[in-house]
Amino acid sequence: MKKVFVSRRVEKKLNKGQIVLEEIDFPDLSETDQEVELFSQDKQFLGKAYLSRQNKGIGWFVTNQKVSFDQVFFENLFTKAKLKRSTYYQDDLTTAFRLFNQEGDGFGGMTLDLYGDYVVFSWYNSYIYQLRQQILAAFVQVFPEVLGAYEKIRFKGLEFESAHIYGQEAPDNFTILENGVLYQVFMNDGLMTGIFLDQHEVRGSLVDGLAMGKSLLNMFSYTAAFSVAAAMGGASETTSVDLAKRSRELSEAHFHANGLALDHHRFIVMDVFEYFKYAKRKGLSYDVIVLDPPSFARNKKQTFSVAKDYHKLISQSLEILNPGGIIIASTNAANVSRQKFTEQIDKGFAGRSYQILNNYGLPADFVYNKKDESSNYLKVISMKVTK
Repeated sequence: MKKVFVSRRVEKKLNKGQIVLEEIDFPDLSETDQEVELFSQDKQFLGKAYLSRQNKGIGWFVTNQKVSFDQVFFENLFTKAKLKRSTYYQDDLTTAFRLFNQEGDGFGGMTLDLYGDYVVFSWYNSYIYQLRQQILAAFVQVFPEVLGAYEKIRFKGLEFESAHIYGQEAPDNFTILENGVLYQVFMNDGLMTGIFLDQHEVRGSLVDGLAMGKSLLNMFSYTAAFSVAAAMGGASETTSVDLAKRSRELSEAHFHANGLALDHHRFIVMDVFEYFKYAKRKGLSYDVIVLDPPSFARNKKQTFSVAKDYHKLISQSLEILNPGGIIIASTNAANVSRQKFTEQIDKGFAGRSYQILNNYGLPADFVYNKKDESSNYLKVISMKVTK
């Protein structure tokens, strides 16, 4: 077991509850993909961590206890995680939710998502991928009811994205329930599954009637899950806009799954900023606009960054929003604080006033590290324009 003596700066960071380890914390490190014991400069044991390069940094602090990352260790973690989600298991209207959420559940670098009878493991670095056999063995012990498992390998590159790893294989396309709405999902088709589970409370507000009797525009719609939720909640019409050509087929599948006719629901394959121009030219306007862009995007004409450009989405939405309309502004950019996000929204409003209807962060199944704001990466604000 390698012993690493950390600087006082790192010791203070750990004491504050920040557990992502960064390259700057280990300037002399020559190798990663290993578990380590961390000690202070005065040789006091601080805890166990592992080092492995990933998008968040160079590793994770795990525990201040002397433990081994073996099957029993993961069985204990999974048992606690399952207990935290007891209310989800008792909910007959929802069959898909997160079972294990990285550092929030005690081990950074992996997530587990339940889709009906199947689970999806996501691995975010090569060290945790090396531990997958004992992790899978522990999972089977704690979740024997799960019929089959898939993995999403998020650090190797596009040729190693997805695989079936044990048990039964799911149908190519099947449906899960969320807030009583059916969504068609796919387990083994790249890194995506057809729905982002962290948005289920926001979709729930639409199912509960936030857009009842209203027209809704869903920008960066992916598979139009917000649109389906709104339609099931009584929206009079929806328009879903996404640049990906496949989005239309995937979106229509959700509507068909719920027996919804497509007469009042449109699917547009177009760049979002081009659609704003198109809507203005055609005199189109909407009662509710959903804005949920990627953190960063680039096309032939321009780049988009939530941190710098979100205000443009707000200002252009206001130009096609009906009086008294609602904007649902969303981002999953961990590098943008809620304050910075609100500043971007205010910049877009340019002095116009709005009333906040609801503020959302991660739902309860996405347990996060409450001592690290960036761990609660989801920020959604629904607001009604008042002037």
